[in-house]
Amino acid sequence: MDVASVASRARTENFPVASLLFPRRLRPHLRAIYGFARLVDLLGDEVEGDRLAALLELEHELDACYGGRPSWPVMQAIQPTIAEFGLPRDPFLRLIEANRMDQRISEYETWDDLRRYCRHSADPVGRLVLGLLRLDREPELLAASDDVCTGLQLVNFLQDVPRDLALGRIYLPAEDRRRHGVTALDRPSPELTELLRFEAERARGLLAGGRLLQARIGGRIGRAVGLFARGGLAALEALEGARWDVFTQRPRPSRTRLALAAFAR
Repeated sequence: MDVASVASRARTENFPVASLLFPRRLRPHLRAIYGFARLVDLLGDEVEGDRLAALLELEHELDACYGGRPSWPVMQAIQPTIAEFGLPRDPFLRLIEANRMDQRISEYETWDDLRRYCRHSADPVGRLVLGLLRLDREPELLAASDDVCTGLQLVNFLQDVPRDLALGRIYLPAEDRRRHGVTALDRPSPELTELLRFEAERARGLLAGGRLLQARIGGRIGRAVGLFARGGLAALEALEGARWDVFTQRPRPSRTRLALAAFAR
């Protein structure tokens, strides 16, 4: 898949259910941010040829958003959002850097090491959403958002153990694997199940930040932001319901379950 095809595909990815609770005026801007995040991931995972060169080309497109005219449709879509809300470069650059890290790092030794990766791969998205709400200068909200985004990323890692392994990547810290006696990730085992349970509890703790975000932001937008965290919790429930089987399926909550979560208090 070439860069042009990837950029086109990023514009057609499914819009997250939680985003539909945001005011209609904000949805195009959310879609633009989501399109950028998906574009970066696709360039880092699926583009043919030199992925580092593709990511550098994307960085040049990002530069054009701040002082020129980008040529890629995804970047043309996000340029007005950057301008209207004064979004800083740093979160976008961190997302790009996360995918550079994926090209050179195959696994992480400690939770702190993986957490640093998530500060690049996940947390910037939440900070950009807070930017759309003009709440990205409040330290408490930023910290809660970072926790939720890292929690969501960790949930994805638990769901995608076989997929990530096929890409040559392991996102379960080596120290945790040793502690639980996990010697293989390509097949089920009691040790792997215990490791997944352990990491799931870590994710639940991080996703608890969603309650603070919902309470502090309030109203429909607060519920929308809170739903991102509740979606992660619902995914953990689906994993538990599937008895931590990540090999014959990718356990995830149904759209009905997510819709019900949208109206939870």
